[in-house]
Amino acid sequence: MTAIKELKATARAKVGKGAARAERRAGRVPAVIYGDGKAPVGITLDHVEINKIIYAGHFLTTLFNVDVDGQKHRVIPRDYQLDPVKDFPLHVDFLRVAVGATLTVDVPVHFLNQETAPALKQGGTLNIVSHAVSLNVPAEAIPEAIEVDLTKYGFGDSIHLSAIKLPAGVTWAGHGDDTLATITAPSGLKEAEAEEAAAAAAAAAAPEAPKA
Repeated sequence: MTAIKELKATARAKVGKGAARAERRAGRVPAVIYGDGKAPVGITLDHVEINKIIYAGHFLTTLFNVDVDGQKHRVIPRDYQLDPVKDFPLHVDFLRVAVGATLTVDVPVHFLNQETAPALKQGGTLNIVSHAVSLNVPAEAIPEAIEVDLTKYGFGDSIHLSAIKLPAGVTWAGHGDDTLATITAPSGLKEAEAEEAAAAAAAAAAPEAPKA
């Protein structure tokens, strides 16, 4: 079961840009809790605490119990804004999550065994197409990552969604069989293969020598 983290918040009485700027000057980050057919709740969060949580990773795939002046809200972060220059949080959106709900989340893809994969050890290059995939997941069982074992793949292979085994109860949120990554051969090997192919083609096209 996904661990639910606790987060303290304070109800926000005023809304608008001026009120939000005042909260930030006071060391608070404005946020909102919405969804589940209930009225939105404006809150503020401690700047230092929420900054640490965001940069710890997995923020958008973590469930929180947000304690708003003694009332708890079970939520998942849906979006957050960062200052374009200083990268500190400016605003956070939380979605209420009912028990037993299914969510669509973006989960990171981890490519394992890059140091030991035979194709990469021989000079091949891993070209990552997608660093995350969109999944339909039970709220109580959000995977931290989808793992790809690179030891199974060789030169010229493409790694597709269909090759990845998903945890129980988890399905792909999109359609099609998207490419996650490819492995290309080193340039020297590709040149040697091209020369071999050209030589074979030339030999096949050459006229047969007359028999004695």
